[in-house]
Amino acid sequence: MNIKTKFASLLLIALQLNTFNAVAETAEEKGLAIAIEADRRDTGFIDSTAKMTMELHNKQGDTSTRHIRIKTLEVEGDGDKSMSIFEQPADVKGTAFLTFSHAIKSDEQWMFLPSIKRVKRINSKNKSGPFMGSEFAFEDIASEEVEKYTYKYLRDENLNGIDCFVIERIPTYKHSGYTRQIGWINKAEYRPEKIIFYDRKNSLLKTLTFSGYKKYLDQFWRADQLSMENHQTEKSTLLKWSDYKFRTGLKDKDFSRNSLKRAK
Repeated sequence: MNIKTKFASLLLIALQLNTFNAVAETAEEKGLAIAIEADRRDTGFIDSTAKMTMELHNKQGDTSTRHIRIKTLEVEGDGDKSMSIFEQPADVKGTAFLTFSHAIKSDEQWMFLPSIKRVKRINSKNKSGPFMGSEFAFEDIASEEVEKYTYKYLRDENLNGIDCFVIERIPTYKHSGYTRQIGWINKAEYRPEKIIFYDRKNSLLKTLTFSGYKKYLDQFWRADQLSMENHQTEKSTLLKWSDYKFRTGLKDKDFSRNSLKRAK
């Protein structure tokens, strides 16, 4: 999203709730202000590519590994577009997944299945399902626009030696698989360090932790590893990221349904 356009829209929200006072008047205002600042700091990378290794760990300790390439494009006035292209193993090679994230309306997602040479649209009411057998849900892999949640500041807390804001966010999307999420946000860098997810029954479901952060273009922080632990199934998924490149010249046409079919 264009920096000026996106920040102007978020500023309007903030002004409406009086969040830019010297001292936030309510926990809701402070929570929203934290989310807006985190979003502002991660706006303007334009596009990126990266490699990702997905490790699936089951309850018995068995591991399966998948290799994926990721492409992302910022969109002016809306959420990001992204494409995931599976390269290994053979049973998933050629599978490609396309997401159009949106700030207000439901995200749009499609998957190309090489075995049947068809593009399948993901039902907008079924985003809580597992993404390619992992502990990440379809809704977890879309970009996180500020407007997708309501917020509440809970407390300050030290997490593994890092000073953090702890905030609660509640999805505004009525078909979300979560009732709420608790996030630890690094005070210095406004980047997430940990997120706890609660299911539709408000029971503890998953914990996502971020590690190995690196800074790119002197502004944008990206974690080398994301670990999602499912407390109900005792399964986990580890995402290992590498080879980040930014401002590579990706265009909107690179994220169409036709490009999904020929993704390489």
